[in-house]
Amino acid sequence: MRLIFETCDVFTDRRFGGNPLAVVRDAAPLDTAAMQAIAREFNLSETVFVEAADEATATARIRIFTPAMELPFAGHPNVGAAVLIARYLGIQGDRLDLDQPAGRVAAVLTRDETNHVIAASITAPKPFALGPTLDAAGIAACAGLPAIVGEAVIGSCGAPFALAEVADEATLAAATPDTAAFRRHLPASQAVGLHLFCRQRTEDGIERLRTRMFAPLGGVPEDPATGAANVALGGLLLHRAGTERIALVVEQGIEMGRPSLLAVEAWREEGAVRVSVGGGVVPVTRGWLYL
Repeated sequence: MRLIFETCDVFTDRRFGGNPLAVVRDAAPLDTAAMQAIAREFNLSETVFVEAADEATATARIRIFTPAMELPFAGHPNVGAAVLIARYLGIQGDRLDLDQPAGRVAAVLTRDETNHVIAASITAPKPFALGPTLDAAGIAACAGLPAIVGEAVIGSCGAPFALAEVADEATLAAATPDTAAFRRHLPASQAVGLHLFCRQRTEDGIERLRTRMFAPLGGVPEDPATGAANVALGGLLLHRAGTERIALVVEQGIEMGRPSLLAVEAWREEGAVRVSVGGGVVPVTRGWLYL
């Protein structure tokens, strides 16, 4: 058996920036163990397996794996998969629905002047949920830092992350994940990883942030662009602000040499906080996977 795979860079407008993603087509015959083995082989932060895709209904069913585990939802796999699936199915509309363990994710597609799909924005499948407050010293230790700013908490819009603010860009750049500290203070059963952020400035009502995400227990020492963590962060900041809507521009991956740019919006809807994230997608490779 052989299956087509493609790779792309997500949350960027140029190759070799953003977060690389592998997407395997027609993967329904594969069992979970095979998918996990293939994700380890690609050794990217995530690999998407497209079990079914239907042009007529503009829907697809996907599963998402890191090199170490399956995720119920993740941001850059949904954004990247939406663009690649829309391209190879020839979707003519501006929406594609992606079904996954966390629920249905609606992707809004963006096209260039030649009608090629070049970007997507997704709304997280679940409203923002605020989890427990974490030990600040323990979280600082996970990042190899002497301290964080304020409280660290668990936040989720379908996948839980530890969220913590640091003082400035220099502190953020100095962070280094400590796997032993993660095992003690932030096990994989509690959170996918640790998402650090610092504030840069606010312009025209849009706050600019810089972030880094570490998930060494999930096989991802550092991720260059993490949609699920940034939607959780957007939900947390709206929750704390007490306003009706916020817009964020998030830079990530700078320290890794893979600059990424994510557009995040959070709003209140029927008593809940909903969050979207979007960005550009650039195809990179296509090939055959032999099994």
